[in-house]
Amino acid sequence: MTRTLFGTDGMRGVANVEPMTGETVMRLGMAIAARLKQPGRHTRIAIGKDTRLSGYMFESALAAGIVSMGADVWLTGPLPTPGIAFITSSMRCDAGVVISASHNPFADNGIKVFARDGYKLPDAIEAEIEALMRSPDLVAQRAAPGDVGYNRRLEDARGRYVVFCKSTFPTTATLDGLRIVVDGAHGAAYRVAPAVFEELGAKVIAIHTNPNGKNINNRAGALYPEAMCEAVRLHDAHLGVALDGDGDRCVLCDEHGNVIDGDALMALCATRMITAGTLAKNTLVATVMSNIGLERAIQATGGTVVRTQVGDRYVVEEMRREGYNFGGEQSGHLVFLDHATTGDGIVAALRVLAIMQAEQKPLSELAKVMTRMPQVLVNLQVERKVPLDQLPAVMKAISDVEQKLAGDGRVLVRYSGTESKARVMIEGSDETLIKTWADEIAAVLATSTKA
Repeated sequence: MTRTLFGTDGMRGVANVEPMTGETVMRLGMAIAARLKQPGRHTRIAIGKDTRLSGYMFESALAAGIVSMGADVWLTGPLPTPGIAFITSSMRCDAGVVISASHNPFADNGIKVFARDGYKLPDAIEAEIEALMRSPDLVAQRAAPGDVGYNRRLEDARGRYVVFCKSTFPTTATLDGLRIVVDGAHGAAYRVAPAVFEELGAKVIAIHTNPNGKNINNRAGALYPEAMCEAVRLHDAHLGVALDGDGDRCVLCDEHGNVIDGDALMALCATRMITAGTLAKNTLVATVMSNIGLERAIQATGGTVVRTQVGDRYVVEEMRREGYNFGGEQSGHLVFLDHATTGDGIVAALRVLAIMQAEQKPLSELAKVMTRMPQVLVNLQVERKVPLDQLPAVMKAISDVEQKLAGDGRVLVRYSGTESKARVMIEGSDETLIKTWADEIAAVLATSTKA
């Protein structure tokens, strides 16, 4: 079975436009309940969301579909994606559903599903759920009138998650004396993130923590770290933490307001874990997008980098399959399997803060652990996602650039798994040249994918 609704990070689209309509999402709720019910026990499913206006519609539609199949629903309200994963496993639910389009604009929304162990569903089970949604037999599985499920709100979900986040920070350490800027992106972490850092002792300057349903990710958060950097400089803060709309990734900035991305954070944490003997198999899992400078930093410390396709779910799948315990993405998804089952922006920031406190060094100094090779990324809208090997002009353009690089760099061209976009990434020693080459490949790709 193949997936048509689910992409690399769940189902996503424009709210109130197929497939992200109330009717389709209600049927999705029915299919989730039917597929994930456990024999011999009453099915329970947690539902959480970010702060998008359409979240109310999809929350109601999902709940209606689930309870119609005889399963029960626990509503967490706005909570980061990793918080819902935590609640799902903590409460022994049969599944957890997140209503969020992550870093996308407010008009988009999406659905992603966690299994009862807090890990994202594998592709095969998502395909089975899609097949159930299309099946005419799904309606026949609805519960009898006396067996429909109930719908309850988990009033202390936010508090539970705050306690969980704090538990990942060393019990003998505090954040006393630190000033931290926290950019909540007007998203799911707008309340919990400031609370975590404040309760550990930091003085928090919170920005973009007033969601109105339409301002999520609007020039705020991990995709737009400029405001965080400015606030750090303005308030003479020690650190800035910018989260994305659903709180599963973060971008930091140092005390000078310089952005520190996911690659540098992975280099910092992984090298310390190697030294401490806590990085499983001395191996870090990253994606094909991570800078080659990360690989060199890990190798210099005696470790290895394994790469996967883009998507934190694939990073986690590789980690679980091979027994690794740390991995992530350049975009700021950092996954510490010793603490969490998915990327968690708050937990990632706390791991970095733990290193800062233990070594008593500023982030600007710690971030020097890796030297970045110049890297450019060009994103372009495409009308069709034609397999690259079926586009000879594109393949020739890529080959020509690879010959010019002569082994000192790399080219990566891929389609986005969640948007109608293609991404052209080139690394090389001359930033001006690689930018020119990336634009050239992008131009050929745009022409080749026109309908």
